[in-house]
Amino acid sequence: MKYFFTTLVIAAVLISCNNEDKTTPSTETSHEGHSASTNTAVQMPAMAEVPANAKIFFVNLKDGQSVTSPLKIEMGAEGIKVDSAKAGLKLASGHHHLLVDIDSIPANTMVPATDSVHHYHFGNAQTSATVKLTPGKHTLVLQFADALHRSYGSRLTSKVTVDVKQ
Repeated sequence: MKYFFTTLVIAAVLISCNNEDKTTPSTETSHEGHSASTNTAVQMPAMAEVPANAKIFFVNLKDGQSVTSPLKIEMGAEGIKVDSAKAGLKLASGHHHLLVDIDSIPANTMVPATDSVHHYHFGNAQTSATVKLTPGKHTLVLQFADALHRSYGSRLTSKVTVDVKQ
C-alpha cells in the first residue's frame, strides 16, 4: 500500500507538470542570475537568400517526353550546391525533392522529409534516382529545399510532364 501511495503521488505531480499552460512562456532565474525561459520553443533561423544565378533542372527529361517505367531521373543544379540535409544549414545549398502529380511547395514551407508514392526525398545529396510510375501522363516537380526541408519556392522549382508508356 505504501508503494501504491508513493506511485500515485508521483503520477499526480507528473500529470500536473505536463498540464501547465504552454501558451505564455514563464521565466525563472538561472544559476547565473540571468532570466531563462522554461518554454523550450525553438526559433527557426531565417531562410537563406537564393543566389541570383541559381537554378535546378531535370538533366535528362524534357516537357512532353514519352518515357518508360522504371524511369531514371537525373537532377541538376547550377549556382547553388547540392548538399546533404544532415550537413546542416549552409548558405547557397540544399537538396532535391521529387513531387509526382503534386504542385510545387511555396517558399519557406516544410517539404515532407519522408518518401511516399508521390514524394521522393533526396536528403543525402543524391542527383539521380530511379522511380516507378504507372502508365499515363504524370507531372514531375523538382523542388529544392534547405537542410531543414523548407522549400526555396518557385525560384528553385522545375516542372515537366511526361507520358509513361507501358
